[in-house]
Order: sequence, then C-alpha cells, then structure tokens
Amino acid sequence: MFSDSFERRLIQQCSPVSRKSLVMRSERMDRFVPLRRGQNWQTSFQAKGKGAENQPPKSQRDANSDSPGGGRDYQVYGCLLRNELLGTQIEELRGPPANRTEGNRTALRPVKDLKGYMPPVYSFSSPVKKEDTINTPPHNLSAISTPSQKLLWAPRKTMRKISRIPFKVLDAPELQDDFYLNLVDWSAQNVLSVGLGSCVYLWNACTSQVTRLCDLSSEGNAVTSVSWSERGSIVAVGTQKGHISVWDVAVNKEVSKLHGHSARVGALAWNGDVLSSGSRDRYIRQRDTRTPLNTAVRVLQGHRQEVCGLKWSPDGLSLASGGNDNKLLIWSLHSSTPVQTYSSHVAAVKAIAWSPHQHGLLASGGGTADRCIRFWNTLTGQPMQYVDTGSQVCNLAWSKHSSELVSTHGYSQNQILVWKYPSLTQVAKLTGHSYRVLYLALSPDGEAIVTGAGDETLRFWNVFSKSPSHRERQSVLNLHTSLR
Repeated sequence: MFSDSFERRLIQQCSPVSRKSLVMRSERMDRFVPLRRGQNWQTSFQAKGKGAENQPPKSQRDANSDSPGGGRDYQVYGCLLRNELLGTQIEELRGPPANRTEGNRTALRPVKDLKGYMPPVYSFSSPVKKEDTINTPPHNLSAISTPSQKLLWAPRKTMRKISRIPFKVLDAPELQDDFYLNLVDWSAQNVLSVGLGSCVYLWNACTSQVTRLCDLSSEGNAVTSVSWSERGSIVAVGTQKGHISVWDVAVNKEVSKLHGHSARVGALAWNGDVLSSGSRDRYIRQRDTRTPLNTAVRVLQGHRQEVCGLKWSPDGLSLASGGNDNKLLIWSLHSSTPVQTYSSHVAAVKAIAWSPHQHGLLASGGGTADRCIRFWNTLTGQPMQYVDTGSQVCNLAWSKHSSELVSTHGYSQNQILVWKYPSLTQVAKLTGHSYRVLYLALSPDGEAIVTGAGDETLRFWNVFSKSPSHRERQSVLNLHTSLR
C-alpha cells in the first residue's frame, strides 16, 4: 500500500517504541491521516479555486492588497468560515488587512471582533447545534447566516486612483528656469496667466483660447511674477525693473502702474484690494489699489536677502513671507515688524501654503540644502512635524476639500508629490518634467493643478478629489441667500 521510501520516512519520525509496533501493524493499516500543522489553508484554497499556475508572483500578491495572498478577499473568506463553523458573528471588517510572518508561513491578523484570538480549525469540545450558531429567520432562503450576509453585502471602500500622466500639456516657450520667480497663477474665473519672457499670456480653461495680455519688450523689461486678485478679474504683473502693472482683464487695459521697488519683483499676494509685493531689494510693500498712486505705502522690512515667497492667510489677518536668507516671517495686518520668525530652514524659503482647514496652520518648504517641508502653529508660534522630501521644495498647495497637500520639487528628483496630513504619508508621486518643477497653481474647483518647469511645458494633473459629502451650506444668517 505504501512505498518503501514513504514507510522509511514515516518510521524515522516515530519514537523507538512505536517504530516496531508500526512495522508490525503496517499491513493492517487501512488509511492515513496527514499532518495538517504546516499547511497554509488560504494558499491551498486559492490554488484549488484558480489553479496554482494561474496565480501571480508572490511579490505582486503582496503589493496588491486585493490580490491573492494578503488582501481583503482572504479576510472576508476567513470571517465567513468562522461565522458558519464557529459562530463568531462577525458582520464587518475593521482595520486594513495586514500580514505577519510566522516562520515560513503567512497568517492574517484577526479582526478586532476576535479580540486577538484565532480559534483553531479543529476543536475537541462538544458539537454545537446549527440552530444555536446560525440565527436565520424562517423566511430567509439564504444558506448562510445573517452576520455572513451583512459581511458580504458590506460596502467596499473605493480605492483612490491618481493618474500618473497629465491630462493636458501646453507648450510654454521662454518659461524661465529661475527658482525665485512666480510666473503661473490660476484665477477664480478659470483663466490661467503665464509669464513668458517679456509677455503675459492668458489661457481660458473653458474655451482653451489663448490671448496675450501685455508685452514689455518695448521697455526692455521682463515678467518676473503674476498674481490674480481674489475675484479673478484683476491681475498684477511684477517686472524685472521693479515696477508692477495692474491689469483689468475684462477690458484688457492697464489700470495702474506701481513703483517703489529698486529690483525685480518676484512675489505677489492679494488680500482683497491690498496688493503685497516682495522684491530682490529685500522689502515688502503693501498698497491699496483703490487709492491714488501718491498715497503712502506701507513698507515691511525684515528679510536680509531677496523675498521670494508671499502668502496671505485665509482670514486675511496674517502674511507669511519667505526669503533667500532662509527665514520664514509672519506679519500682522496692522504691524510693520514681524510677529513671528522661524529659522529652522537652512535654504531659501519659497514654498509657502496656509491650510484652509485648520486656522493658523502653515506649511513651508526649503531649497536644495534643506529639502524639508515643515509645519507651524502660527497661533502659538510652535513648530510642528516636518518631513525630509529628499529634493528641493519649490512650491506647496493645500487641497480645498481634504487634508492633503501637493508639493513640487527640483534638484534632483523633479517630481510632484501628494501628501496626506497629518500622517505625512505619500499618496502619489508624479513625474514627467525634465527640469525643476518651479511653478504650481491650483484650479478654482480644487481638483486639478498645473505645474510649470524650465522644460518650457505646462502640465495639468488631476490630483485632488472633491469629497462626496462636501456641500456648501448657506447660513441662515446671510441676508443675501434669498429674496423676499
């Protein structure tokens, strides 16, 4: 009945006392019960269902949480067996699937309903009656219990997918490869402004129509920054020679020209009708564009080198500025001296972004020698967590609908990263630019971004998703919500 080699191995595993009896009784044995202790039941089940030759490699199975060998399907199947055989009454999966290694076999971690206890497959307790473990109503025609039905019908969490390729690419000839400039901005009316050499071009995202707003070549000047007002009808253009042109896009007319800076204007930021400008002359100047040109201008002095980053907080009460002196300064609306100074960065601070979700939360990124994204509580002045990105941080932008932010990078990765806050885990990594990704702007709906680089291309990416539960609610205190 048994082969000689098999009997020899079987006898070697037995004790000396039992070997003789086993040999004497080998002719009378009628069956063999195999040892199941070292078997992987989940792998055997999958192999029997699909065939071992059709399974993907182990590396692919481990990488994909929904693939055989370590995903949600195995958890559901395991819980289904426990419900029907052991009466554990598991109705839903809690927590992500996780694997742990025990010797050379892999076991799934039990769900929280089991409280850390994995029941054995075989038990020597008295048999349990089927009607005690399966509480199925008489009219239910299903062969499985109610908890198992709830387990199978539980909604599956949709996996978020971010496309690794841009949905649109535009040529941008003469787009400068200069870290200290800000040449791309996206208006609230869905119009993109881009500074190319001595010209400013407007691209309408709804009609894809391109128009040239201004040309400074006759003045021997070049565009160094662009910024839209909050309403999206006025655009400010900073120049190499230090003056700022303010244009009304609706009538395609320059409404004012602001002077005062003695060097190029690389950073602009609007706060209502107040325009803040940062220059290579180390000063920040603030002007109300509704007042005459000879009105006194508020000058902020705190940086020792070029100002390359400016952002107003969402409430319009605080201004954050970053400079080539590695400093991040916070200015009050009514103060001419910085109220907070942060010196943790060891390279130029151009990337600045205020969180739209948490009051007083500010993110900043450092240049090549720093490579870190740092978070600050500007209400208390305390630093929070930080992450080393491994490359120069050029720009930052928060999502409007979720607690995520996107960063663009230069030396040496030239990549775009999407982060989840506060865990600071990477959601996606996007590549495509061959030069530093120096420019970044967020679409008015908050779902797409546009990035620009010295490779003279503008690339559009869908990185943020609008939350299904996000709905704009109208306050009953707002007198303009309805007419009576």
